Amino acid sequence: MKKHLTLMTIAAALTLCSCTGEEQSAQSTQETTKPNVKIAQVTAEAVAQTETFATTVEAEVKNNIIPNAPLRIGKILVEVGDNVVKGQKLVELDASNLEQLTLQVENQRIEFNRVAELYKVGGASKAEYDNAKTALEVNEKALKNRLENTVLVSPINGVISARNYDNGDMYGGQPILVVEQITPVKMKVNVSEKYFSKVKKGSDVTLTFETYGDETFTGKVNIIYPTIDPATHTFPVEIALSNNDRRVRPGMFGHATINFGEANHVVVPDAAVIKQAGSGDYYIYTYAGGKVSYDKVQIGKRMGDRYELISGVASGAEVVIAGQNALANGVEVNVIK
Repeated sequence: MKKHLTLMTIAAALTLCSCTGEEQSAQSTQETTKPNVKIAQVTAEAVAQTETFATTVEAEVKNNIIPNAPLRIGKILVEVGDNVVKGQKLVELDASNLEQLTLQVENQRIEFNRVAELYKVGGASKAEYDNAKTALEVNEKALKNRLENTVLVSPINGVISARNYDNGDMYGGQPILVVEQITPVKMKVNVSEKYFSKVKKGSDVTLTFETYGDETFTGKVNIIYPTIDPATHTFPVEIALSNNDRRVRPGMFGHATINFGEANHVVVPDAAVIKQAGSGDYYIYTYAGGKVSYDKVQIGKRMGDRYELISGVASGAEVVIAGQNALANGVEVNVIK
């Protein structure tokens, strides 16, 4: 009987040892199957709030050189690309009928003087006097207009950017020449309404142009338009560039970077940011209490190997920067250095 009890005791002990070993083995397996991750603590810092806009250069002033009557073009005195100054003679128009119009005015002046003398002594009526005076004024105005259109001059300092006729052509509606002022030049960009209160006239703007690669130019905010477009929720801002060396020309494509001040935002390593496939959403795994959570974030600008976060992660949080492929929301993890 004692032998039987001893055998039972030994069997029970063996069974207990076997169960304890299995439990320890299962616990060890569970620990080793936790995903390994690396984490980093993130903090908020002052981040410059800049936006870059594509833009095209425009002349500060653009003048079309045209006569106010359909006359024949006698001679064009400048070519495309020529620099001109205000008041410089650009075009001579046909003056063949100028002499005839001048003679008509002289004859009309003689006739008016004759009628005026007769009117003084009662030899002409008030109506005759008024008619003679009106006829003289009309012809004098026509002569002055013709004189002004015999020679066309530049209204501004600038450069000739277009020529549409040759010598001897009859003017047909298009400008004979186009003069553009390129010192300064201007650019327009459409800025989001969220920055409306932050744009200041006279603020510096960093400019780059494809023609000049990475070389930067400094312009200034010149005009801030006072209304918001309800369709796009943007407002136009005009930027001026002095362009004293005339290197920048109308039509050039470039980019304008405007600084709207600073904001205190969390900054995270780019390795922490996950873009969800098939959408424009971004997520980050944050670590707390041995587990990770999958948090949607709003990213701002990229700064080298870091991203600015507009929202989604608090300053001081710990974020996963390696091992995200094996994770899901709420999973327990092992943190490795």
